[in-house]
Amino acid sequence: MKNAKPVKTSKKILVLNTKNFKLAMKKEVILVDFWAPWCGPCKIIAPVLNDIAESQDNFTIGKVNVDENQLLAKKNKVRSIPTLIIYKNGVEAKRIVGVKSKKAILREVNAVIGS
Repeated sequence: MKNAKPVKTSKKILVLNTKNFKLAMKKEVILVDFWAPWCGPCKIIAPVLNDIAESQDNFTIGKVNVDENQLLAKKNKVRSIPTLIIYKNGVEAKRIVGVKSKKAILREVNAVIGS
């Protein structure tokens, strides 16, 4: 997995950093993927998130490279990657750690949207 090629990020996914993260939190519901380029499981989940981004429009997806944005990872208490955090109105509503299926991720996001 170490030599796996990086997955190109969908144009529908926001690339987040310390400058635009706070603005992104103004979205009603946003799923944020905390990842790193060297992380094997992150490479596995990337195409799943791309697929979700391309096939839905009722929430936003963002990505934070933890190597480039260590402060954001620390502020959000990210201890392992991939970590997916679903924010609703700027507040953490759900945390998913590790690789999950598209169906499992959508189930969690839809539960937050419906709450």
